[in-house]
Amino acid sequence: MFSRKRLIRRAVGLLAWTGILTFQDIEVRAQGKKPNFLFIIADDVTYEGVQALGDLNIRTPNLDRLVREGTTFTHAYNMGAWRGGVCTASRTMLNTGMYLWKSQRHAEVIPAEEWRTYPFWSKTMSKAGYETYFTGKWHVKRINPKNLFDHVSDVRGGMPNQTKEGYFRPKHENDTSWLPWDKSKRGFWKGGQHWTEKLADTGRRYIRQAAKSEKPFFMYLAFNAAHDPRQAPKSYVDSYPVGGVKTPENFMAEYPDFETLFPDGKMRDENLAPFPRTEYSIKVNRREYYALITYMDEQLGRILDALEESGQVDNTYIVFTADHGLAVGRHGLLGKQNMYDHSLRVPFMILGPKIPKGKKIDTPMYLQDAMPTALEVAGIPKPDYVRFKSVLPVIRGERKSNLDAVYGAFMANQRCVIDDGYKLILYPGKGTVKLFDLGKDKSEMVNLAGKPKYRKRIRRLYGTLKELQKENSDTLKLDKYYPQLVSGI
Repeated sequence: MFSRKRLIRRAVGLLAWTGILTFQDIEVRAQGKKPNFLFIIADDVTYEGVQALGDLNIRTPNLDRLVREGTTFTHAYNMGAWRGGVCTASRTMLNTGMYLWKSQRHAEVIPAEEWRTYPFWSKTMSKAGYETYFTGKWHVKRINPKNLFDHVSDVRGGMPNQTKEGYFRPKHENDTSWLPWDKSKRGFWKGGQHWTEKLADTGRRYIRQAAKSEKPFFMYLAFNAAHDPRQAPKSYVDSYPVGGVKTPENFMAEYPDFETLFPDGKMRDENLAPFPRTEYSIKVNRREYYALITYMDEQLGRILDALEESGQVDNTYIVFTADHGLAVGRHGLLGKQNMYDHSLRVPFMILGPKIPKGKKIDTPMYLQDAMPTALEVAGIPKPDYVRFKSVLPVIRGERKSNLDAVYGAFMANQRCVIDDGYKLILYPGKGTVKLFDLGKDKSEMVNLAGKPKYRKRIRRLYGTLKELQKENSDTLKLDKYYPQLVSGI
């Protein structure tokens, strides 16, 4: 996968030509165990945050390496969230296999003792004979990962400690009240070693340890990067001069529907840059975002190198994704609590035995499909409670897509549906309707909802959204906010 050392091991693949054994059978028997599964998840990394996939001026050689060596799903989505902490909802869905609103019920409503007995992802893998490992950001409410994994180290909270100087900045072009490499501000530097480097150190140690075990491993490595405070060593920040950072095409000084989007007040993320947004403040925020992603990319490379050095790489599936995206200045927004692609879509790459190299699949899927994918790798029939679907049948061409349409939601404030190249966004509190042609308008800048020629399409998408609400146990009564979409426009 990553070096010429594999050529010797690949020679066994010649035996597969006889048809007696598949390539994966040969690898598994040679190693004497089921395939390993290495799951790596980042925080706040938008689908464009990989040089090989997006149009950002960003350097990600190791993420690009995953794109070259595996299959990429270019339209991987997070469903949304029931609270401002989108990562909580995303990770709860990921570890339970449940869709958004049922995962909320488990995380916040049912008794804690019942919730703790739920068959989480890692527990299911453990029952199938896997040795399980976790390090990094957890953020599943009321659950301690130490009760779910065999090996747990350096569990991090929901986010690093942001400081008051980290908000509403930079105030002007000479504002040095907060610098990403200033360790005194703690955050990612809390404890002395950057959390991103620490996660790579632990991941490498885990891989060396797992290589000595007779059991296959399931490893869950969770970066806090590129969440704010977006801190990185000075050399990484300096490598992105402010003057070289582009302002997004859909930059806005103020989002016109801000109060509709957040009727209960500004989300914390939105306070990271001053209001109204300035091009300079957005460039600085994006510069620091790029720097932290590049730093994370380097640490990811160290993990991949350790896997190769361990001799386990040919019998290991790797998935890299993120819990959700991030705006960082697009549409006048900074955070992820919105229904635009920059916040819903994430990178999703998978590598492993018989996974095609350099392939890109543009049919939609949810990032939480990683969980049932691992179950299929482990030979575990998908339980009824797991709603997400393995991506392996899509890769094999056995089905075209895991989804007919994409459902998105944020609290009671926002809903969206993506189908047939269009996205319908609703803000129920104000009866707002937005329609975007994603094929022609990638940046979602032209709202077509007011044009008569799109009335039928809006009604059709609205009907699809209501069907998805039932499928997702979404009890929000949209019809009372949109009577015109029920009776006809």
